[in-house]
Amino acid sequence: MSRKRFRQMNCSVAQALEILGDWWTLLIVRDAFLGVKRFGDFQTNLGIAKNVLADRLARLVDHGVLAKHDAGMHGHRYEYHLTEKGSDLLPVLTALRDWADRWVYGQGNEPIVVKERATGRRLPRLYVRDHRGRPLERWQLVVEPGPGATAQTRAMLERLQKNRRVALGLSRPDR
Repeated sequence: MSRKRFRQMNCSVAQALEILGDWWTLLIVRDAFLGVKRFGDFQTNLGIAKNVLADRLARLVDHGVLAKHDAGMHGHRYEYHLTEKGSDLLPVLTALRDWADRWVYGQGNEPIVVKERATGRRLPRLYVRDHRGRPLERWQLVVEPGPGATAQTRAMLERLQKNRRVALGLSRPDR
């Protein structure tokens, strides 16, 4: 069964998933953050088939998430480095790790702990915050069409706004 493509969907999340939406891709990016640079090291760490790894690395390079550099060794040896675009995925990976630490492993059972190098302190959990830095809950958010919204996206958001309690889970819960 082939994977559904999201190229035609006018949605930032869908477009991100078009580039990053399979588990191998995010694990490759995670390993790049951990300092892995060479094909063989990615393959060994992940236990991924070489053809799948080659495909995912090529896609990440094509999309500018990784840059491929000649390692300067005998023959053709390359290293893969995170680009600025790739480095901007740090909050995404941090949020996924935070979620799994809380809901999959539970507090005190985290497989990896990330700390700030300068202080040795553990990173605080990520939150969506307001302009003053205070955490926001989803019911405090409003979703509106952006400048790149198509007529179809605008119509979908209008339909969802008609029933705000169901729309995107953004209404305040009854207490």
